Amino acid sequence: MKRLGPLDLYRHLPKTNCGECGEKTCMAFASQIIERTVKLTDCPYLKGSHLEALIKMTSPAVRQVVFGKKSPVKIGGEDVLYRHELTYFNETAIAIDVDDRMTDDELLERVAYVTNFSHERIGQELTLQAVAIKNVSQDPAVFAECVQKVAAKTDKALIVCSFLPESLEAALSVCDDNPLLYAATKDTWEQVGGLAMKYDCPVVAFADNNLSELKSVVHALQSMGLKDIAVDPGIHPENLSATVNEFVEIRRVSMNEDDTMNCPIIGIPAACTNPMEEVMSAALMIDRFADLLIFHTTDMYAVLPVITLRQNIYTDPRRPVSVDAGLRTFGTPTKESPLLATTNFALTYYTVASDIESSGLNAYLLVFDTEGLGVEASVAGGQLDAYKAKEAIEKTQVKDVVSHKKIIIPGMAARISGELEQISGWEVLVGPRDSSGIPEFLNKRWN
Repeated sequence: MKRLGPLDLYRHLPKTNCGECGEKTCMAFASQIIERTVKLTDCPYLKGSHLEALIKMTSPAVRQVVFGKKSPVKIGGEDVLYRHELTYFNETAIAIDVDDRMTDDELLERVAYVTNFSHERIGQELTLQAVAIKNVSQDPAVFAECVQKVAAKTDKALIVCSFLPESLEAALSVCDDNPLLYAATKDTWEQVGGLAMKYDCPVVAFADNNLSELKSVVHALQSMGLKDIAVDPGIHPENLSATVNEFVEIRRVSMNEDDTMNCPIIGIPAACTNPMEEVMSAALMIDRFADLLIFHTTDMYAVLPVITLRQNIYTDPRRPVSVDAGLRTFGTPTKESPLLATTNFALTYYTVASDIESSGLNAYLLVFDTEGLGVEASVAGGQLDAYKAKEAIEKTQVKDVVSHKKIIIPGMAARISGELEQISGWEVLVGPRDSSGIPEFLNKRWN
């Protein structure tokens, strides 16, 4: 596991503070390299041994693989085993499978589902990333026709899935979207690896429940000069614990700077016949380092929990999920409408906003900048106090929006009410501790 700090990188930088990279100093540039917001090539003076040293130092423990040209999907690229040690950079990609035996209507319906899927949660749009096309017919011509149909109807990345090299070649001949090739085995690695090199595509190495064999396949592909390799150790729905253990073993080896098995991990919950088992296996795989999942069911009750779990895991633990501070309006408020307040922690804000909207209230909501913390935590930590609340009231010029001078603060911020009232000149009402009580509170207390 790498533990890089800005000083580790700074000693290899030119130390001129020229600013040509977009950062004010070389030290700032070093910090942004660690955050992956800039590239080494952004420094025009990095050359020779210093550049080589930095490339080696900053290469992630898990190799990053990118597939798809229209909507590129990044998998892998992680530096730590556990999220809290730093952060995860590339969320688990989720693909929905189709196969070349489906009718046109069924095929295009599933492709449209992936293409148009969008669910908003706490201000973030959750989507699906890819379509996995399976060669169930075992016929290269039929498979190629299916791949061509799918590619014409979606801008999502594609995964072409077949254990027949002839079928993969037929698919690649009609698809120029840089798909992910699934899969190379101990019997087909040379042919599939040759296709990956010819068409410049990433490839998946597969061995069923045999990590020693899987490592041999990866090593063989690497010996051909291939670098963009992912691995699938197989899935056994009847013994998920064994599957998860293999995922963990692969990722632990990656963290020990193993140059062979430092690959993104592919999981296939679609191998489960029961939708509930599929959801459970997908959740286990996301929890245990899967970088790409191939799903079969499209029922919302199954997809929604999985993408919500993914969102919860793949947020940056160093930065609370927040929204912009400022004044919001709900419904069609007038100058006499109530003025409520909350913090800019995303989960708090969207909960409050949802309760206001679902109640059909016409109201204003003043969002305090609490550095992304919730009400109770920000009051306890000093991110929200009377003076900062007063500053927010003045900055938003809310006095020009409403004709009264009343503000309703959250019940958990009650301790700042007296001081805020004294220094601001506003009447401060202490609202309910839970935003679901806002309608009843307004009905009783707001005239």
